[in-house]
Amino acid sequence: MNDVADLDTMCINTLRFLSVDMVEKAKSGHPGLPLGAAPMAYVLWDRFLRHNPANPQWANRDRFVLSAGHGSALLYSLLHVTGYPLPMEELQRFRQWGSRTPGHPEHGLTPGVEATTGPLGQGFCMAVGMAIAERHLAATYNTEKLPLVGHYTYGIASDGDLMEGMASEAASLAGTLGLGKLIYLYDDNHVSLEGPTEWTFTEDVQARFTAYNWQVLRVPDGNDLPAIDAAIRAARAETARPSLISVRTHLGYGSPVQDTKEAHGEPLGPANTRATKEKLGWPLEPTFYIPEEARSHFHQAVDRGAAWQKEWENLKESYRVQDPRRLRAFEDQLAGVPPAGWDSDLPVFRPVDGPMATRDASQKAINAVAPRLPALLGGSADLAPSTRTLIAGSSDESASDSRGRNFHFGVREHAMVAILNGMALHGGLLPYGATFLTFSDYARGALRLAALQQTHIILVFTHDSIGMGEDGPTHQPVEQLVSLRAIPGFTVIRPADANEACAAWRLAVERPGPTALVFTRQKVPILDPISYPIAPGTRRGGYVLSESPAGKPAVILIATGSEVALALEAQKRLQQRNVPARVVSLPSWKVFDEQPREYRDSVLPTGVLKVSVEAGITLGWSRYVGSNGRSIGVDRFGASAPGPVVEQELGITVEHVVESVGRLLGGASRPEAQ
Repeated sequence: MNDVADLDTMCINTLRFLSVDMVEKAKSGHPGLPLGAAPMAYVLWDRFLRHNPANPQWANRDRFVLSAGHGSALLYSLLHVTGYPLPMEELQRFRQWGSRTPGHPEHGLTPGVEATTGPLGQGFCMAVGMAIAERHLAATYNTEKLPLVGHYTYGIASDGDLMEGMASEAASLAGTLGLGKLIYLYDDNHVSLEGPTEWTFTEDVQARFTAYNWQVLRVPDGNDLPAIDAAIRAARAETARPSLISVRTHLGYGSPVQDTKEAHGEPLGPANTRATKEKLGWPLEPTFYIPEEARSHFHQAVDRGAAWQKEWENLKESYRVQDPRRLRAFEDQLAGVPPAGWDSDLPVFRPVDGPMATRDASQKAINAVAPRLPALLGGSADLAPSTRTLIAGSSDESASDSRGRNFHFGVREHAMVAILNGMALHGGLLPYGATFLTFSDYARGALRLAALQQTHIILVFTHDSIGMGEDGPTHQPVEQLVSLRAIPGFTVIRPADANEACAAWRLAVERPGPTALVFTRQKVPILDPISYPIAPGTRRGGYVLSESPAGKPAVILIATGSEVALALEAQKRLQQRNVPARVVSLPSWKVFDEQPREYRDSVLPTGVLKVSVEAGITLGWSRYVGSNGRSIGVDRFGASAPGPVVEQELGITVEHVVESVGRLLGGASRPEAQ
């Protein structure tokens, strides 16, 4: 070998054995992928990836997503040796409590980690979202001579990633959109956790991606650096299609367990580690060894990154001279700062305007804020006419139009939400996606990662209860509300009427992290904003909507969404029976629970009987109604019939609420539950 080849081999083995030593010290982890994929990762990071280790958040950096997140040790090794603020002590604390090197990469914890990955397929989809964001911002802000936005999105995907259905969903959409600056390296090692991939995965992956309208390139030998280099160059030269580079690697390369499942997810062990180091010519001691020549070579990334960012900063200053207002808008978008007055056109509805489905009010809210909030864009899983999520006057995002703000994700709920996560992680966009509430189940994994990463995305879930009627129990959600509320860090808002819907949109734009807005298909009465404190109350998650007209209430009716109007009518009926009742609208449990205790106790004081009314399962409501209260809900699946009939049959009626309150007050020591 010549000197350059010797240095390349030294650098690759540095990455391999830093990873192996991490796993060995932790006695936990996945050494197989780093041993096999280190050459392709090295070529990408050393020769192509434009990044600045001193500023991991530099806006115009190339994005790199390790979708095969179980190979995290390889990513941590790359980050350390190229100069990111990830010291050796953190590598040595791999997978330990409080370390910045967790078992799978976590965005926001480790500098340089672009996305939280590990659940297979998620990273693949998020990279698609990042590529969409780059292209949209470039089309919106770039000029011919001043390309503010211009970077690639790279990733490494495993066999397991490409088995996941969501990766197929995202790959199909990426090919349809022609995302030419998305490049994936496929670690084609023919082994999964259980054994050889031929047990479950015999399709022609390359042919499948060709059919998706991807450029497919092949590297027969994962240790052939010139071939990997040439493939990446060919991928960068293709501007009309994303590229998949299939690299034939060997899991656990160089170890006695090479090409077996034993190399996947457990330490090599002392004997096999020794044998692997001996075979690849690596010193047995010390562990976590980095040769000075390799350290010096890797560290050139710091100077390169500083120069690349400086060049971009100079370009940005030229842009500032040419169009300062436009640049300011770009910088605000990247920072996630809404323009002043972005919500000034949100409509205010009067009872005379109704009744109105909250999905329709949501549509009006979207189109009121969209002209003032250029970061807002999104679409649905082939349901825009039903979810009411199109931005009027905007074009559709397509292969020929990168500036469109209306996205058509197709019937791909899981990929849709993961792509939204990637768009938000990229920065500069506030994306939303829509489907029916019952189909949120299809997107559960991505919703969970949205909360874990605190991506600022908005989910529009319509057709929110049994009230949707004839489509029947397959489409009538009952358990989804409490299921979404159970996700830590995830905000759910179910507005009562058109004005709460607009207030909910304001809250979703202003709050960090993911928010689900849950809307009705059926029309509901519009509450008078002059008579009711809707806007300030919604901001607090829950509030006294209607106070007892006769002083201290004997019962508090707590409701969300379409059941708030029902609670108000029940309040009137109870008053006729000389039973004073307070009505509390509780559109968001999470936001309400964040309020000071004094406020919460003023809304829901102790010592007063409470009844909750929500057309979903009653699980969780005991936290608000207490042991002596009652929760009226639907603890079964719905049925196919007109909505009012289903509600009548399942007890979501004014009469049932009034009757339940009467029984409670007549025998509070023997509460009933439905």
